[in-house]
Amino acid sequence: MLVSELMLQQTQVARVLPKYEVFLDRLPTVTACARASVADVVTLWAGLGYNRRAVNLHRCAVDVVVHHDGRVPDELSKLLELPGIGPYTARAVLAFAYERDVAIVDTNVARVLARWAGRPLGRREVQELADSLVPAGEGWAWNQAMLDLGATVCAKRRPSCARCPIVTTCAWRARDLGEPDPAVGSFGVSAGQSTFAGSDREGRGRLVAVLRSQGTLDSNRVAEAAGWPADPERAARVASTLVADGLAVWTPDGTLTLPS
Repeated sequence: MLVSELMLQQTQVARVLPKYEVFLDRLPTVTACARASVADVVTLWAGLGYNRRAVNLHRCAVDVVVHHDGRVPDELSKLLELPGIGPYTARAVLAFAYERDVAIVDTNVARVLARWAGRPLGRREVQELADSLVPAGEGWAWNQAMLDLGATVCAKRRPSCARCPIVTTCAWRARDLGEPDPAVGSFGVSAGQSTFAGSDREGRGRLVAVLRSQGTLDSNRVAEAAGWPADPERAARVASTLVADGLAVWTPDGTLTLPS
């Protein structure tokens, strides 16, 4: 459950499914993940992007083994103490793995709730509203339904109101979908990702890809590997962010490598 939720953060299901199966085949338990090297986990993460999630997953697995006897906690406060685990992931684990009556709020659910309320909602407000709507004993099914409603019916563009089961109580629909859309600016509703091409994220991805395939990278080849042969300062800065995030380390001889 924890692996799938981390993989699905900002990554489409179609890309995650084959990687998820391979990952669990290689590292089927929390203990196996904790015992693996960071390099192994990062390598298995290839193709999913946002590689820092792989480091967080490894750190999380180590924490679970050391402090929770290898069992992922079933309390919200303890889940939130784990490395890289935020409110959404913690609640997803509780709802789907432990079938607790807690509400999950992703960008799709946040959009549904803001439109239904007819106004942008704040951080605390949207979570409290979501929690108040969960029927007792139906947390698992309710969250599945809400996630699907936001993803397939109450879409960002051209919502299918004729198919919506809550259309008669939707405040935005009562205003004939007048502008502005209440979801715009509401907490949790994604504003979209920045352009990837030419970004630092693209350079980071290139460097990690080279480290996965070659294991090491000499400092004098970092700029070329990042895709900016004429801008070594930018490449060095981006490489330093990989080190800060635990995705790479500098060896004493000036070689960039995956962490052990």
